[in-house]
Amino acid sequence: MKKIGFLSFGHWTPSPQSGTRSAADALLQSIDLAVAAEDLGADGAYFRVHHFARQLASPFPLLAAVGAKTSKVEIGTAVIDMRYENPLYMAEDAGAADIISGGRLQLGISRGSPEQVIEGYRYFGHEPAEGETDADMARRHTQRFLEVLSGEGFAQPNPRPMFPNPPGLLRIEPHSEGLRERIWWGAATTQTAQWTGTLGMNLQSSTLVMAESNKPFHIQQAEQIQAFRDAWKAAGHSGTPRVSVSRSIFALMNDMDRAYFGRGNSADQFGYLEPGKQAVFGRSYAAEPDQLIKELAEDEAIKAADTLLLTVPNQLGVAYNAHVIEAILKHVAPGLGWR
Repeated sequence: MKKIGFLSFGHWTPSPQSGTRSAADALLQSIDLAVAAEDLGADGAYFRVHHFARQLASPFPLLAAVGAKTSKVEIGTAVIDMRYENPLYMAEDAGAADIISGGRLQLGISRGSPEQVIEGYRYFGHEPAEGETDADMARRHTQRFLEVLSGEGFAQPNPRPMFPNPPGLLRIEPHSEGLRERIWWGAATTQTAQWTGTLGMNLQSSTLVMAESNKPFHIQQAEQIQAFRDAWKAAGHSGTPRVSVSRSIFALMNDMDRAYFGRGNSADQFGYLEPGKQAVFGRSYAAEPDQLIKELAEDEAIKAADTLLLTVPNQLGVAYNAHVIEAILKHVAPGLGWR
């Protein structure tokens, strides 16, 4: 059975046309949507992280709140930009959120995408070392984060501490057992997908990948997924790695759906996410359920993944987004053998 969750960017704008006009609206409605999604039988509630933007930015308070309000749904990110993160502080926050949720955290991290400001990580106090790129710095932060999540002690204790210490070197607390196995990396190239598998992280792939050929988006994405799995196996990791892909999918069930999304499916598009880096952006799906089932059955990357994240138009409000999720769960997923 394929896991199905939602992915929200948590946009907000003071526009009268928006259902989320403030940061408070975006945060509180994110919690409400996670609760609604769990009630509908969805498997995951995932949130994007963007800094210096009117979007969700500080994931751990939100993840902890969702974890406290729900009991079954996976909670996660897709993705946290590791250029901005202090690995040790992040390990504390992640451990606390995972414990609050009862071990349901699925933490997606990555090098990140272009942000709202130039080299925004510098405002957060992070500078690439000499000879490093910002991507190198993100990977360095990631490897340190993975190390401390292992639970091994590394910090020399004070011989005269305020409170008694356990014997030996000290580790980050709180430590959440098993969280290391629930870390995902957002990859957009074959090389990065292979690196992800080598390090034993799970793989997240979004609605775009860097163009490595002129093949359709879903084929290029499926090839990256296979490269990831091959690298995981070659590295000798135990267990089975997980893979998620994101898609914009809307079942046209009523006049409101048709008004919002009934203009027909989009097509793959080639464009530039950054200067000199061509990307291929995957199509959106919007059709009657029977037609959606036929079209989605031909998406090779969705077939290759164990988890599908539905990108939701969060500014249309909790009730409408719950309807979007429910329509896929009830009227599309069974026809594809996902339920």
